[in-house]
Amino acid sequence: MMDNNIKKRLLKRAIELKAIEYGEFTLASGMKSNFYFDGRLLSLDPESSSIISDWVLGKLMELQVNYIGGPAVAAVPIIGSTVYNAFIKGYSLSGFFIRSERKDHGLQKKIEGNLPNNSSVIIIDDTMSSGGSLIDSMNAVKENNCEILQVLTVLDRKLGGSEKLLSLGYNYSTILEVNSSGEII
Repeated sequence: MMDNNIKKRLLKRAIELKAIEYGEFTLASGMKSNFYFDGRLLSLDPESSSIISDWVLGKLMELQVNYIGGPAVAAVPIIGSTVYNAFIKGYSLSGFFIRSERKDHGLQKKIEGNLPNNSSVIIIDDTMSSGGSLIDSMNAVKENNCEILQVLTVLDRKLGGSEKLLSLGYNYSTILEVNSSGEII
């Protein structure tokens, strides 16, 4: 669990950076939303990146996991900052990311980076909505016979994705979430 003051600081920073914009938006799932969350504005900001990677690293160390990955593009900066943070703190951690489609040239990889078969991993993404694209990424990781010990996001929109993951038996945690009044907390 993240300290409430640190969580509030991350939310305040999201507002300062305009990572949260209000209006009418269509999400990748096709659903409509009254706000847009651009997690990359947080994950590419030094202060926010530090907050997020400290939280992720705490989860990794609890589970003694040495591999972290997630879908391209949104998870890549989080993975990079967490791998760097782990190195600074003397923790062995390697990262990888999952493409939405296998490359059609070179080695034709769908997963890039360090992910040995039969590894235990944590999967991260910036946002959870319906869970479709995240579950697709997780399926690619499972094709490498890897065990997914935890799924993490920065924001859970509460649009069914986290419930879907929990019903599939995954451990899931988020920093920020939308409450029943539609506020981000």
